[in-house]
Amino acid sequence: MDTTYVHGYAAPEARRLGDQADTLADLLHAGTAYPAGSRVLEVGCGVGAQTVHLVARSPDARLTAVDVSADSLEQARQRVPGVDFRRADLFDLDGEWDHLFVCFVLEHLPEPGKALVHLKTLLRPGGTITVIEGDHGSAFYHPRSDHAQAAIDCLVRLQADAGGDGLIGRRLYPLLVEAGFAGAKVEPRTVYADASRPDLVAGFTRDTFTAMVEGVGETAVAEGLVDEAGWARGIHDLYRTTREYGTFHYTFFKATALRTPGGAS
Repeated sequence: MDTTYVHGYAAPEARRLGDQADTLADLLHAGTAYPAGSRVLEVGCGVGAQTVHLVARSPDARLTAVDVSADSLEQARQRVPGVDFRRADLFDLDGEWDHLFVCFVLEHLPEPGKALVHLKTLLRPGGTITVIEGDHGSAFYHPRSDHAQAAIDCLVRLQADAGGDGLIGRRLYPLLVEAGFAGAKVEPRTVYADASRPDLVAGFTRDTFTAMVEGVGETAVAEGLVDEAGWARGIHDLYRTTREYGTFHYTFFKATALRTPGGAS
């Protein structure tokens, strides 16, 4: 799987992934629970940030979680004991599963449609897939800032240069249909934070989204996408949205679909 994780694998990124998963657990995992004994495959589990919540909501499912990074898997094993963690490339996976869970993975792949076509072969007839992705184009905030928007655009550009798509959330429905899944349904899961919701201001606006953008600053400056002063102003203005009269909005997209008994859509 030829892909580059634009956010890197350093300790701050692992903390950010944990903060994001914990802050958004109810938002993203609501409606996802697997029956006892069902075979569930989490694709691209990373450090196990989402695995924690899969286990909590489906404690009696038989969960296998895979990732390409050995270091991430070691952190995942420490975070979530008792899960069958395996190192594997998405395109090398085989076997038959009742359910697939794919969260924040497709956005990093150069060919997400091809990945979904392969994933469909891993599902038993009637099995389901759940896909969750964000869309950085859905970030709206106050106070408005051209510098902040430029910083977000740098992240989108760097992710595209690495072969991914930071705007993929809006594409989930056509990607699933074109891959041959049936019954595709997509729901927006919206985060809105202001001073009346301090947990979301801290957990999402500051520690998830702004931290994610801030993390690519060195690369953005080095590649000439922005100068140091412009970057510093952009990050300053993103943090400004966490103050008393700041607001922040972002939309995730959660899709579900299935493999029909005949394997076609």
